[in-house]
Amino acid sequence: MTELLIILTFPERVSAQYLEPLRANFPELTINLVDHHSKIGPYIATADALLTFGPMINDDVVRRAKRLKWFQALGSGVDNIVDLPSLAPGVMVTNLHGIQGTPVSEAALMAMLALSRSFPRVLRNQNQHRWERFPARLLDGKTAGILGVGVIAEALAPKLKAMGMTVVGITGTPREATGFDRMHHSDELVEAVRGLDHFVLLAPYSAATRGIVGAEVLAAMKPDSYLINLARGGVVDEATLLDTLRRGAIAGAALDVFGEEPLPADHPFWSLENVILTPHLGGFCDVYVDHALPVVIENMRRFLAGDAANMINIVKR
Repeated sequence: MTELLIILTFPERVSAQYLEPLRANFPELTINLVDHHSKIGPYIATADALLTFGPMINDDVVRRAKRLKWFQALGSGVDNIVDLPSLAPGVMVTNLHGIQGTPVSEAALMAMLALSRSFPRVLRNQNQHRWERFPARLLDGKTAGILGVGVIAEALAPKLKAMGMTVVGITGTPREATGFDRMHHSDELVEAVRGLDHFVLLAPYSAATRGIVGAEVLAAMKPDSYLINLARGGVVDEATLLDTLRRGAIAGAALDVFGEEPLPADHPFWSLENVILTPHLGGFCDVYVDHALPVVIENMRRFLAGDAANMINIVKR
C-alpha cells in the first residue's frame, strides 16, 4: 500500500485541513501526520511520498526515507529540499508555484504602508499610553523597485500603480509586464536601487541570488528608503543589513524571512526600532489551503495512477 507522510508544524486544526480531504479522496492511501520532523521515526522508512514545507525538515528526513519517490512541497520555494545532500536523484519534486501572488503581494503592501506610516512607533506609543502626532510618508508619488519579476511581482505591480507609485522591475529576464513602468536587468542592480523609495525582494533563492543584496547594493540605497524582504533570508547579506540599519543608512526594513528560521530569540533584528519583523508569514493566509489542496490532490491522483510525468509544477533539479 502507498504511504504518505505529512510533516506540518502547525496547530492541529490547521494540519487537519490538509489531512482530512486527502483521507476522504484517497481511502486506499495510508496517511501519517507528525507535527515535527523529530517524530518521523515510525513512518519515514516506508513513506512513498512526503508533504511538507522545506523549512520544516532537514537532511535526516530524506536520508531515512529509503522508499521515497515523490516530494510535494507546500510552498513555491524548494531551497532546503532540492539542495539536501541525501535527496536521491530519482525523487520527483513538485511545488505550489503560482498560488502566492495574492497573499504575498498584500503582505508587501502591508509592510510598505506600515514602514511609511511608522506603525511600530504608533504601537509603542499605544503601549505607553502616549499621544504623539507626526506626519506620515505617502506611497503616492514614490518609486518602488521589485527584485524578481514572477507571479508575485506581477500581482503586486498593479496594486502599487493603483497607489500612485512608479514601479521598477529588476530581473534576469527583462520584459514588458502589466503595472511596471520600466525594467532593469539584475546586472544593473546597484544603479537600479539608487532612486528607489521602497525596495521589495521577491527573487527565489539560488546560487545566483545568494547574498545579491550586499554591501554595494545597500550603500547605493537612499538614506530615506526602505527594504522589504519577502523572498528568502539568504538573498540578503544579513550582517551588512544589520550594520546598515543600526547606522540609519536606510530608513528601515520589513523582514519576513531569515537565513536561520526560527530567528533566534537573541538576534539583534528583534530589538531594532526601524525594523518590522514577521515570522515567515508572507504567503500564510486564511485561504492558503483552499489554493494548495487542488494541486496536491490532483498530483496525488496522477502519482497513484502512475502518471508522474504529467504531475503539476515538477521542479527541474
